[in-house]
Amino acid sequence: MDLRRFETRRLGLIDYEAGVALQQQLVEDRRAGRIGDTLLLLEHPPVITLGAKTRGKPTHVVATSEALENAGVTVHETGRGGDVTYHGPGQLVGYPIFDLRPDRCDVHQYVRDLEEALILAMRAFGIDGGRVKGLTGVWVGPAGQEAKLAAIGVRISRWITSHGFALNVAPDLSHFDLIVPCGIADRGVTSMSRLIQRDVAMAEVEDAVIDGMTRVFSATAAPVQT
Repeated sequence: MDLRRFETRRLGLIDYEAGVALQQQLVEDRRAGRIGDTLLLLEHPPVITLGAKTRGKPTHVVATSEALENAGVTVHETGRGGDVTYHGPGQLVGYPIFDLRPDRCDVHQYVRDLEEALILAMRAFGIDGGRVKGLTGVWVGPAGQEAKLAAIGVRISRWITSHGFALNVAPDLSHFDLIVPCGIADRGVTSMSRLIQRDVAMAEVEDAVIDGMTRVFSATAAPVQT
């Protein structure tokens, strides 16, 4: 069986709205066959995003407008699933633009596959990530006291994926106090640097995530040639 193939684009820090516009263009390009499967890896300036579950209402944004302004955090609605989440420097954001046809047309399995790719990536750093029944994302810690290490919120349009995951490498965790992350009030948020008590190079984490994605999606990966 032929392996799938996806290209990787490491974009560094990019404005959230620019990232959404890029995804929209790449989704159309993928649908038209102008590009193959593509994984965007990047960081965003501080931003709170509202998923479909919020219906555009920032119920789980607990900070005042003044507090958000003082923290330099903007708020945006987005087309992904899920509730409210935070993006900021030190957090690795991954946007797979994948065509799930013909053999991976299962929304729930796709989310589980993203979780598995991140769980595999974390093992390279000695982090034992896992799942919590009924919740999405990657979690660490004892049962009932898990903290979220990675959030997942996807959009799938005619089996072309966009949006994706956000892995906390070394973000400012205090910014998560501005929201109820993913609408889950009884569990906390953590980061790789907090868990392993050292700095982690973003490029090293990107490498591990790409490796996890190739293993889970039975694929090969190559950087975009510019």
